[in-house]
Amino acid sequence: MNCSIVYLRTGFAGAAKATCIASANATAPAARWINCMGILLLKWRETTQQVLQTYLHMSIKQERARAEKLARQAVPASPAAWRAWFDGSAHPNPGRIGIGALLAGPAGERVEISRRAGHGSSGDAEYLALIAALEKAVELGVTELLVYGDSQVVVQDVLLSPQSGARALGEHRARAGQLMTALAQVNVRWVPRHRNCDADRLSQQAIHESAA
Repeated sequence: MNCSIVYLRTGFAGAAKATCIASANATAPAARWINCMGILLLKWRETTQQVLQTYLHMSIKQERARAEKLARQAVPASPAAWRAWFDGSAHPNPGRIGIGALLAGPAGERVEISRRAGHGSSGDAEYLALIAALEKAVELGVTELLVYGDSQVVVQDVLLSPQSGARALGEHRARAGQLMTALAQVNVRWVPRHRNCDADRLSQQAIHESAA
C-alpha cells in the first residue's frame, strides 16, 4: 500500500485538514494501512490543537479588551452607595508592602486603612489593598459600593475570568471575587493617580511608619 498525505487549507483560522489517500492492492499488508491512518490522526490532532490555541488566544484578548473598556466606564450611584479608594506600595519592588484604603459613606462616614502587609510585588500590594477595602465594606454591612484604584493591572484583572487573568495574581483575584459576591452591588473602576491621593498617602504612610 502506498500512502500520501494531502493538506487542504480551510477558511477557519488557516487550519489544515489532512486527508489520507491510499492506493492499495489486495496483497498489501494491513500494517501499511494502519501506519497511514496513524499519520492522518497525528496530523489532525496537531491541526486541532493549533485551532484551539488560536481560538483561546482570541477569546482572552477579547475579554481583556472588554475589561479595559469596562474599567474606564462611569458608574451611576444611588445616594446610599459607599465609595472606596485603594492603593498599594512595594518598596523596593518586590519588597515591603504598605496598603492604604479610604471608605466614604453616604452619611459622611470616613474609614481609613493604613498598614503593612508583608512582602511582595506592586501587583500584590495593589490587590491586597483592594481586598482590605472589600473586607472592611463587608464588615460594615455595605450593600452598594463603588471602588476606585489607579492600578490598571489590578482593576482590569479583577474583572477577568480565572482563565484570562494573570496567573501570578490568581489567589488574590479569587479572594477579591469572594468578597465581591458578599456585597449586593459592587463596581471596580480605574482612576488616574491624582484622583487617588488619599489612598496613596495611606499606603506610603504604612511603609514609612514601619521603617521608622
